[in-house]
Amino acid sequence: MKTSKKFWIILLAIFVLVPVLASAHQPRINTSIETIVTDPEISKAYYGQLAGEPHIYDINWSVPFDLYVNILMPDIVGQKKDVNLALFKKGNSDELLTVFDEGNNNWKKFFEPFAHDTYWQGGEYKVKAEAGNYQIRVWSSENDSKYSLAIGEKENFNFKETVNAINLIPQIKRNFFNENPINFILSPFGWGYILVMYLLAFIVGFIVRLIFKIINRNKINKVGKNINKKDRLIRAVLGIALLLIAITTTWNPILLFLSGFMIFQSVFPWCIVYQFMGKNTCLS
Repeated sequence: MKTSKKFWIILLAIFVLVPVLASAHQPRINTSIETIVTDPEISKAYYGQLAGEPHIYDINWSVPFDLYVNILMPDIVGQKKDVNLALFKKGNSDELLTVFDEGNNNWKKFFEPFAHDTYWQGGEYKVKAEAGNYQIRVWSSENDSKYSLAIGEKENFNFKETVNAINLIPQIKRNFFNENPINFILSPFGWGYILVMYLLAFIVGFIVRLIFKIINRNKINKVGKNINKKDRLIRAVLGIALLLIAITTTWNPILLFLSGFMIFQSVFPWCIVYQFMGKNTCLS
């Protein structure tokens, strides 16, 4: 298959994958006691751990809106099902709209396939809310429990939120679910992220090769194979090593891209550094 055809196939694969990455809740790691909720109709998941005090979420919206609230907890060893939630409409006197407490909350196990996580799902509340000020209070019996608060139902996952999720999900795996970040690879988002970074690395590799071919088309040192089987094996090992480092730590996009680029060089035996040096181990 010609390089140009490979390029367009890879580009098409990225566009096919983007809709898969675009359907998810926007994650937020919350360490504040009081949080201002922006655009309450957009679906967000706030991950927090109580530390001696209740957590407060304030909503101030100037037009009627769809108000959705859902409380969840991680399905992990030692997690008490004691998280409570109360929703108020603020005014001259606070109006209690709903309360989920440990006495009447029927926790149900819930599997979320996007990040491949399992929760205990508590109460849900949904209403067409009037414009005004609302407050959500989250607490537990000893104010030491982990929780995830979902607010809003409209999914809106743009490029910025995709990057944000990539940065936050490994932290959520480690600190909220007590898991190794490598488990992120079990989710569609995880392996999809690796695939996109590898495809991007291959596209960059094809473009760089094409540029060098154009520059060197009338020169003796033309672009072609310039690394032998030993060099290709070394690059494959380096690519796998970088991949393992990335997925067991922070899922750093630079490490994943470099891993993909190493694999590209092992599949298509051409090295840009060797090209600059005029070196070709295939001839040695």
